[in-house]
Amino acid sequence: MTPISAPSNPRRAVRWWLISVAALIALMVLVGGATRLTESGLSIVEWKPVTGSVPPLSEAAWIEAFEAYKKIPQYRELNSGMSLSEFKEIFWWEWSHRLLGRFIGVAYLLPFLFFLWRGGLSAELKRRLWLLFALGGLQGAVGWWMVASGLTGRVEVSQYRLATHLVLALLIFAGIVWTVRRLKERPQIAASARLRFTSAVLLVVTFVQIYFGALVAGLRAGRAYNTWPQIDGAFIPSAERLWFETPWWRNMFDNVLTVQFEHRMTAYALFALAALHAIDAVRSRAGAAASGALWLFAAVSLQAVLGILTLLNQVPIDLALSHQAVAIVVLMLAVMQVERLGSRQSAQAQSRAVPVGQPG
Repeated sequence: MTPISAPSNPRRAVRWWLISVAALIALMVLVGGATRLTESGLSIVEWKPVTGSVPPLSEAAWIEAFEAYKKIPQYRELNSGMSLSEFKEIFWWEWSHRLLGRFIGVAYLLPFLFFLWRGGLSAELKRRLWLLFALGGLQGAVGWWMVASGLTGRVEVSQYRLATHLVLALLIFAGIVWTVRRLKERPQIAASARLRFTSAVLLVVTFVQIYFGALVAGLRAGRAYNTWPQIDGAFIPSAERLWFETPWWRNMFDNVLTVQFEHRMTAYALFALAALHAIDAVRSRAGAAASGALWLFAAVSLQAVLGILTLLNQVPIDLALSHQAVAIVVLMLAVMQVERLGSRQSAQAQSRAVPVGQPG
C-alpha cells in the first residue's frame, strides 16, 4: 500500500477521545474535592482495584464495611456514634470517586489500544500517550498512598499526599490538553520572547497555587482566619506567628496561618502576572495570543473572587467546588496559552506521511 497523508478524521477521533478523557479527569477532581469537603475519603479502608468496584450489596456487607471503618482513628475521634445510614452517605462519595478513577482508566486504555491497532499515530504521539497512561497508573497508587496515611495515627489524610495526588491528576490533565492542542495544525504566532516567557511563568505559578490550595484543603485552613484582605489582624501577619515551628520550612506545609497566607500571596502574584501578560499581549497585537491572554486573566479574576467568597463564608461546599472548578479552567487556559505561543515543531512531526488503512 502506498503511504499517503493521514486524513483529518482519524486525528479528529483521537482529539475527541482525549477531550472526553480530560473532561472525565476534571469531573474526577471535583468529585475528589467533594469527597474531601464531606470528609468521606477514609470511609473505604481497603484498596481492591478490581473487586472494590462492587459496592456492598446486602445489609451484612454494609455492616462489615462499617465495622472496618470503626477501627480507624477518624471514626473513634471524630465520628463516634455515627449511624449506618450516615456512614453510607460518606461511603458513596468515596466509592464514586474510586469508580470514576477506574472508569477513566478503561476510557483511556481501550480507545488507545484501538488507535494503536488502527495505525496512524506518530512515534512521538505514541510515546506521549504511553507516558500519560503510566502517569494514570501512578495516580491510582498515589491515591491509595494518600488514603493509607489516614488509617493509622491520624484522623485525616496527610496534606502532603493530598497535594501530591491533586497535582499529579492535574499534570495528567494538562498533558492531555497540550496533546489535544498539538493534534490540530495552527499557524505559528509571531510573539516576543518576553510574552513566551511570561506565559510559561504563569503556568508554573498556577501549578504552585494549586499545590498550596491543596495544602489549605488538607489542613482545613480555609475555615480559619476568615477575613479579607487582613489575615490574623494584618495584611502581613507577624513573623512570630508565621514561622514559629522548627525547622522553619515546616511552617510552609504544616502551619495553618502560613499555608493560608502563602496561598493568598501566590494568588495576588498570579493575578498581577496574568494582568501584565494580557496587557503585553494586547499591546503587542499578538492575535490569538492576545485573546488567550485576556481569557486567562478573566478566569484568574473570577477565581480570585470565588476564593475570597469561599473564605469569607467559611468554605461552603458549593462555593468551594466552584473555586476548584475555575482553578481547572485557569490551568487549561494557561496550558493553551503556553502551547499557542510555543513552537509548532511537534505538530509538524505528527503530520508526516503514515500508512493508513492497516493495523500498526
